[in-house]
Amino acid sequence: MLILCFNNCEASSFPEDAFFLHNFIWSWLSNRAAIISMDKEIKSEDLKIELRTLTGTDYLGLKASMMEAYAEWEGASFWGETHISKLIKIFPEGQICILVNGAIAGCALSLIVNYDKFGDNHTYTQITGNYSFSTHNPKGDVLYGIDFFVHPDFRGMRIGRRLYDARKEICERLNLRAIIAGGRIPKYKDYADKLTPKTYLEKVKGKEIHDPTLSFQLANDFHVKKILKGYLPGDTQSLEYASLLEWNNIYYNEEAAHINSKKSIIRLGLVQWQMRPFPSLESLCEQIEFFVDVVSDYQSDFILFPELFNAPLMTAYNHLGGADAMREISNFTIPLRDKFVEYAISYNINIITGSMPYLENGVLQNVGYLCRRDGSYEMYRKIHLTPSEQSAWGMVGGDAITTYDTDCGKIGILICYDVEFPELPRLLAEQGMQILFVPFMTDTQNGYTRVRCCAQARAIENECYVAIAGSVGNLPKVHNMDIQYAQSAVFTPSDFSFPSNGIKAEATPNTETTLIADVDVDLLKELHSFGAVRNLKDRRLDIYKIVSKGKK
Repeated sequence: MLILCFNNCEASSFPEDAFFLHNFIWSWLSNRAAIISMDKEIKSEDLKIELRTLTGTDYLGLKASMMEAYAEWEGASFWGETHISKLIKIFPEGQICILVNGAIAGCALSLIVNYDKFGDNHTYTQITGNYSFSTHNPKGDVLYGIDFFVHPDFRGMRIGRRLYDARKEICERLNLRAIIAGGRIPKYKDYADKLTPKTYLEKVKGKEIHDPTLSFQLANDFHVKKILKGYLPGDTQSLEYASLLEWNNIYYNEEAAHINSKKSIIRLGLVQWQMRPFPSLESLCEQIEFFVDVVSDYQSDFILFPELFNAPLMTAYNHLGGADAMREISNFTIPLRDKFVEYAISYNINIITGSMPYLENGVLQNVGYLCRRDGSYEMYRKIHLTPSEQSAWGMVGGDAITTYDTDCGKIGILICYDVEFPELPRLLAEQGMQILFVPFMTDTQNGYTRVRCCAQARAIENECYVAIAGSVGNLPKVHNMDIQYAQSAVFTPSDFSFPSNGIKAEATPNTETTLIADVDVDLLKELHSFGAVRNLKDRRLDIYKIVSKGKK
């Protein structure tokens, strides 16, 4: 939590009639029931997480969650319903919460202030206008965090990080220069007899001491401007000290008016996967989570895995023919999908799972999943199968050509050989695709060159970004998986706003690694209207067109 910012409400702040008391108790019990259910084993596909702004109807559940979050703080009082209602009225987009399966798991409350009026020496009472929020100024320059908490039953799910990422997006979108808040240091009371606040701060920075609040803030790119004394009267855990925290918005434009545009810079993370034997599904999942953790640490919006990255599981079935071994590992596809959904939620990242074999009604297909960070997912199927996939494994191609909506815009996903057929990306471009993800698996440099060159062409033809990710290494005891060749990359259109060679980033060939790259979707809009050439606009639709006969 950031700070205790509840008001010192008199009893009269809360309705005391029986109807309110009945509703509050019922809401508290309902919220607890939803939370208790999390302690039971829940399938990943049943775990739903939602980030949104607060509404007036959230208050009872919000208060129930606040009571749990601040249970260890003796004498804590809580925001009244009238205060929450006023915050929602004066600054609705600054009041955000996260729900997990319908229960409020965390919340962040904010104001916009003209910071020069307060300076670095202020108290919590002053910054909130004695809890009246009269200090809120839509034309101010700082987003001030007045409350932040996560329900203890949901800690460990990165709820706090997700809330902070949302706050940062608000700050950037509104063109505010910084986020500032007074942060409690609740562990200081355990060290006060031997450490000054300044020394305590330095030891927390050096990771010699872990403070549940300050350590979290520092890990989320905040820096401490100074130590405040008497910031929050009654905070005995912090001995009324607080750290004045600041996060600077590097995109702040002092001369600009409020900015209400959607996010344009999208960060992509590509996994160049090393094929190696894995003794169990659990060990494979450990390696998957390692990469998800690494890429999410860079605040990536997407992570892309390669085609058939789970082929090492075939080692246990090498005594069978290739087709039978592939069918055996198809039994792991649903458990892997559930793990990916779990990772997408807990690491706050959209995952393109590469591909895996999928057996349904006796039909074997090459499929993957888009696992969104809100807990939803969708399956995509490889449409064009290589001759070896058909002859060696007996696979059958899919027939759906569709884009997928994400919190970063529309994307397309094609598996390996599919990108060598220009009709598919063109149909996706007509549906509004901005980024095309291509998980691939190639054994030789010849095969890789086909995928790479076609992917680059698709980026130019369709005025989009194309990200490709493949596997490296070898599996000497697995039929048809002996060797791998890959160089993962992100390709762009070729125009003045983009790299002259059309390559945004590329990995070292044949080395296990990750590749992180930022792409700007606003540049695609400029290209479409003002590019030196405009491939989509300049098509001669009077003499030709491409029509999909498959599913959408």
